[in-house]
Amino acid sequence: MIDYDIRIKAAAVQAEPVWFDADATIGKSIDLIAEAARHGADLIAFPEIFVPGYPWQLWVTDQTSAAGRVKRYLANGMQLGDARMRRIMAAARDHGIHVVMGYVEIAGSSAYMSQMFVDDRGNLVGNRRKLKPTHVERGIFGDGNGSDLQVWPSRIGRIGALNCWEHFQPLERFTLAALHEQIHVASWPSFASTRPDGLYLGRIEPNEAATRLHAIETGSFVLCATQVTSQSALDAIAGEDPVQRGLIGEGGGFARIFHPTGMDMAKQLSAHEEGIVYADLDLNDILAAKSFIDIVGQYSRPDVFDLRVDVSTNPWLTTHGGAAAPGPASPAVPAPGAPGAAPRIDAEAPPPLLTPED
Repeated sequence: MIDYDIRIKAAAVQAEPVWFDADATIGKSIDLIAEAARHGADLIAFPEIFVPGYPWQLWVTDQTSAAGRVKRYLANGMQLGDARMRRIMAAARDHGIHVVMGYVEIAGSSAYMSQMFVDDRGNLVGNRRKLKPTHVERGIFGDGNGSDLQVWPSRIGRIGALNCWEHFQPLERFTLAALHEQIHVASWPSFASTRPDGLYLGRIEPNEAATRLHAIETGSFVLCATQVTSQSALDAIAGEDPVQRGLIGEGGGFARIFHPTGMDMAKQLSAHEEGIVYADLDLNDILAAKSFIDIVGQYSRPDVFDLRVDVSTNPWLTTHGGAAAPGPASPAVPAPGAPGAAPRIDAEAPPPLLTPED
């Protein structure tokens, strides 16, 4: 049974990473976790690949020139269960708060744009990868797969997450709605791009529209977390190149918390300001919103439309004996329909991927 009689305080981060320095950024993240906990937050949402910062260099120069920086950048990623990740897990446990963190995941020899979910006991209970990195991101990041469409059951509600332009993928949004997502973490980089060609890469309007629409369509509360870029970002990414510096822009912070009706719920920060925005969520409001629009319920036509989702991990290789070899899949909590997995719509939370004691 899905519980809606839940009231929590949620927090969304608007902050600048310590560019391409995972350990320092994790230290800053722990300070933000502690601050949110002091303000009574039950959940804190971080931006897209906050650790170790969004790779804007991919957008402002050619792939060959950017390649020289990739080795250092990926050296500041995290592997599941490594010492860096355990610092975040310990902070969640020590401060009694749920954490959704965007980070660069290293698995084997490949990198992924991932989001980890840690509960308030410090357990890593979910991990997902961006299904399709955007445009030049594909130069260094691999794809996720259907197992990365997840909603994590927790005592504070059913929590889902997407990265950046995944919010322009209507079938991904619909899948989270079908999994009865109640709280959604929308992780973004900064909205600070100043490209002269008018592309909407970092513009506020389309990104805000997609994020707000997710709240309305799915009937969920949406925590929009973004990075901020400053002169230190320009120095780290573009150096002294005036053209590259001009393509990034400063500011770009846009932390928001949207109600299931699409209304703003939190006091807003300026685009250049770092901080945390807060809102009190009453999940009973979801029932009220969905009494008008429930796209996977009374406002749907399953006799006309249906969506088939392959939630298997699709390993690269299956041995002749039938055992699957290690593949590119995120070691995720099994999704509904996965081989051997029970449906998770009304199920109890599955066991964690990692506990602080592991």
